[in-house]
Amino acid sequence: MATMNDTVATTTAPVKRRSFGRDLAGLAVILALAAIGYLLFPNNLALLTRITAIALLVLSLDLVTGYCGVATLGQAALFGSGAYAAGIAAVHFGITDPLLMLVSGVLGGAFAGLVCGVVILRAHGLPQLVLSIALIHLFHEFANKASSWTGGSDGLAGIAPDPLLGLFAFDLWGRTAYGFGIGLLAVVFALLRLIVRSPFGMLCRGIKEDPIRIRAMGASPRVAIVKMYVLSGAVAGVGGALNAISTQVVGLDSLSFTLSAESLVMLVLGGTGSLFGALAGTIVFMFFEDIVSAANPFHWLTMVGALLIAVVLFAPRGLYGTAAAFVARRREAGR
Repeated sequence: MATMNDTVATTTAPVKRRSFGRDLAGLAVILALAAIGYLLFPNNLALLTRITAIALLVLSLDLVTGYCGVATLGQAALFGSGAYAAGIAAVHFGITDPLLMLVSGVLGGAFAGLVCGVVILRAHGLPQLVLSIALIHLFHEFANKASSWTGGSDGLAGIAPDPLLGLFAFDLWGRTAYGFGIGLLAVVFALLRLIVRSPFGMLCRGIKEDPIRIRAMGASPRVAIVKMYVLSGAVAGVGGALNAISTQVVGLDSLSFTLSAESLVMLVLGGTGSLFGALAGTIVFMFFEDIVSAANPFHWLTMVGALLIAVVLFAPRGLYGTAAAFVARRREAGR
């Protein structure tokens, strides 16, 4: 007679295989899209690298908003902190190795995530959102005033990264930066897929659904969310460091409220609580923005707004979330 453990093992094994298969499929899609982008836009790799950096920002936002339910409009503070940390390490401390600059960005973003997490979690709901807006403005103003370190409104220039691994120079065409960015995105995506399915990831999902029950079980929602905020900051710091390395300049726009708001729009567009949705929303939004702004420089925001209204009305789960739900219903209907 089968035991309970045998039953659990039998039922969880196919689930693990499906999850592993989805992870591999997700990485394959990322690499395939990267290859297609390289072939279709060989002269516009700077845009593709920028999309990769922003995708890391949106992934970091999904960790705290989509998985933990924290309302924030200040995620760019983590992205900008990573960018400035990498830039300051290169300009003021002579750390020009791209991998060491990346480590500096991760540490800068993680520290900013710790600060923001501790402050934002002092409130709930609308006050929490207001705190996040206040934080992004404080980070922006601090970077503007500390001009001897950050360059102020002129930006931090003079960033000259060494060749990657001593072999691949960061040229004007952006090939090395693009390949470096895609590699970082693939590694971060794979790690985050493991984390969100781990017991810690499940705990954060539970906090979003019912924090009172999680607290009754003996866990601390506040501590768990602060940990997720630090992780989110590290991921955003990777994106910020990539942006600093690829553009070789860091400006105040990396700490702007506009960037925070756009990252939230991208997340909602793709679908919250899904890493695939974060990537889909970033790609669709940034390509759509680039195309319509070139086609109509004066009224492109109107077309972007129309797209967002259509998605919210007809695909409330986001583009990826709605598509995934449709496929699931068709699969169930076919059984």
